[in-house]
Amino acid sequence: MDKLRVGFIGAGRISDLHAIEYLKNERAELVAVCDTDPNTAQSRAAAWGVPSNRVFTNYQDLLALKEVDLVEILTPHHLHRQITLDAAAAGKHISLQKPMALNVAEADEMIAATKKAGVIFKVFENFIFYPPVMRAKALIEAGEIGEPLTIRIKSNAANSPNSWPIPRTAQTWRFDTAKSGGGPLVFDDGHHKFSLAWYFMDGIADEVHAWIGSLEAPLGGEVGLIDSPAIVSWKFPRNRFGSLEVVYSPDMIVDTNHYAQDDRIEITGTKGVIWVTRGHGKMMDVAPVVMYKDMKTFTFSDMPVGWEHSFINSTRHFIDAYFKGEAPRLTGEQGRDILRFALAAQESARTGQSVRL
Repeated sequence: MDKLRVGFIGAGRISDLHAIEYLKNERAELVAVCDTDPNTAQSRAAAWGVPSNRVFTNYQDLLALKEVDLVEILTPHHLHRQITLDAAAAGKHISLQKPMALNVAEADEMIAATKKAGVIFKVFENFIFYPPVMRAKALIEAGEIGEPLTIRIKSNAANSPNSWPIPRTAQTWRFDTAKSGGGPLVFDDGHHKFSLAWYFMDGIADEVHAWIGSLEAPLGGEVGLIDSPAIVSWKFPRNRFGSLEVVYSPDMIVDTNHYAQDDRIEITGTKGVIWVTRGHGKMMDVAPVVMYKDMKTFTFSDMPVGWEHSFINSTRHFIDAYFKGEAPRLTGEQGRDILRFALAAQESARTGQSVRL
């Protein structure tokens, strides 16, 4: 097969970033679009050069196309399970938006279905493909700071005059736990942060403790409850530790072209420290990667820092893996591990007790 032919199920705001590499990569072609909103489906199809006879509002119609090899599923979380099961039954390879499911039982069912169908199953994660994160990982693998002992992640949601306009319909379901599975910052966006912990520390935590607060936030002219401030701490095997701090600062302005948010990471090793100083935005006017070792500070700026590059790299990795016959990252099993991490934080906050994984 010369090209990987892709259909999008869900064409909301985030789909623009998912589409970039499929549109530019000579080994891929975006051939079909589905969204329950016909105007959204038609506008994205026109922008991506998809013919009108391959634009749908029912995803089953897209799955029936023999011209589609892979589906990119970008829908609210509570829809992931059924669409994944149907896509697997239709023989389509799958790239699924995170988090993969509302609970572990659903994740197990999805993994089993894709294995039975013999299709590739990727849980889409972009943060581990963000260029500054990849550079930090390369420095660690080169032994620059010794063995990593701890990781600290700070996620700051705020406001920005330049951030994406988010339709109200794209916000409201995230505040409904029956549809989202958890809060928008600690469970949904937290998937990225738990993935970073997994990525840098080479595995999943074995114990999690969390405090998750509640704060009123504007929601399309109304007020909703957001899961902030929050602290999640965890323990890895071999006496290693980590933490995630999530804060919504309603009166703070962030420099960003995407979501009004930014992130920082600090990894401390046996002989040095590495910082990744940005994520969605640019809160600090410093190099995107900073390293301290041997009484010296080193800075690294020779890399793209736009958040969109994390999507480009993630999709490119998947296309490469597809044609090489290699496993994608995240696999279904890896996505399940990250989901367990996120669910453990929710359970710990509810019970006030540590949760073992």
